[in-house]
Amino acid sequence: MSDNDPKYLDIFPGWLRNLGQDAEALAALLDESEMPTPAREAIAGGINYLFKSLDLIPDGIDDIGYLDDAFVLRVAADLAIAADTGPVATEKLKTLSSLANEADTVREFLGGDYARLESYVKGLRNGAARGRSVPDVVGNDDVRKELLSDVRGFAKTYESPSFSREEKNLIKLKAFFDAKLPR
Repeated sequence: MSDNDPKYLDIFPGWLRNLGQDAEALAALLDESEMPTPAREAIAGGINYLFKSLDLIPDGIDDIGYLDDAFVLRVAADLAIAADTGPVATEKLKTLSSLANEADTVREFLGGDYARLESYVKGLRNGAARGRSVPDVVGNDDVRKELLSDVRGFAKTYESPSFSREEKNLIKLKAFFDAKLPR
């Protein structure tokens, strides 16, 4: 398998098309009070990332601008599963499990840079976006409702960018992660 296996050219456009729905489904889990705090923090950090003003890859970059968001949601889901989701109903965990399983594709695609992305996503628990910190999202109903409203608005207005099935996009994507992820 080459560094830029063409299967990613088939996978990533679907992630872009479903970004709004994935974000909504993941955000809905923030209201699951039975879910332990570390899992909810992982999810909140990933969701909050959608609203950061400085992404790893600026949203306006043709073809790949929202793929970092899709990657972050998948890594956040994987971290939530690893943290233990508690007694949350199985049907509610379907999206979380699906996204967490797709983190394996991110891991495979990024190779050695995956650990840096995972560390970055873990660090999102300590950050804020639009004035909302992760502890506030998890611990304050009003802040959580505001975030959920923003996620619904994002999903409603999000338009999936075109994704040219060209290897140069995979090269460009890896280059952004290599350059922007903290070492």
